[in-house]
Amino acid sequence: MARIPNALTATAPAALTAAGGLVGGYGVARWTGKRQLGGAVLAVAGAGAAAQWNRRSGAPAAAALTGLYVVAFGGSHPLAKKIGAWPSVFAVTGVVTAASAITSALVTRKAG
Repeated sequence: MARIPNALTATAPAALTAAGGLVGGYGVARWTGKRQLGGAVLAVAGAGAAAQWNRRSGAPAAAALTGLYVVAFGGSHPLAKKIGAWPSVFAVTGVVTAASAITSALVTRKAG
């Protein structure tokens, strides 16, 4: 059976996918007033980023980065009480994006 490529994981760098999930998820939830919709954006982008991380850097790196993505989402809530919602979202997004880029640079699977 032929494998159908996933457009999200095939074209966008994982750091961009993760950033889009965190910022986009919050934006959708805020602008629509529907937290579930924002959560869906967060989940879909997180799954896409996890698949990219796994393919490019292997399962251990993907697990660590996916865990960071989830912790960043959770951590943005208490941080928002101290610095505000958007600054909090941007701060945790920066951490996840930097970790993704560094991991990608340091741990790249050999094609083979």
